[in-house]
Amino acid sequence: MAPSSTYLDYLKDLFAPFGVITIRKMFGGAGIYCDGAIFAITGDEGVWMKVDDVTRAEFEAAGLEPFKVEFDNGKSGTMSYYNAPEDIYDDNDELTRWTELALGAARRAKKPPKKKKTKKKTAKNPAKRKS
Repeated sequence: MAPSSTYLDYLKDLFAPFGVITIRKMFGGAGIYCDGAIFAITGDEGVWMKVDDVTRAEFEAAGLEPFKVEFDNGKSGTMSYYNAPEDIYDDNDELTRWTELALGAARRAKKPPKKKKTKKKTAKNPAKRKS
């Protein structure tokens, strides 16, 4: 079941101190973005925060689990998101700690915008030289 709009509004308010929070629905859940970088995902059963090689060990040391995906072919896999600790909902220090870890991973993963290649402009009908 997809997360309710009330729950998504609650998450926007929860993470609002960290920047501009936007939520985009996707695949029956939603991505949570801060200043344009996705740092968490949610479904109807909680929040998973982005990890990378820098932060994964800290999530694992806290006993947190990766987000698991079941594929149509019966296989499963994990994504680079770990469940958020329950403490983030009622302890501002814990909210800050874990959100900053997730934001760091999101910023490291965010690709810089591609630079547009500029073509040299040439005249369509160059003026002929008079000799």
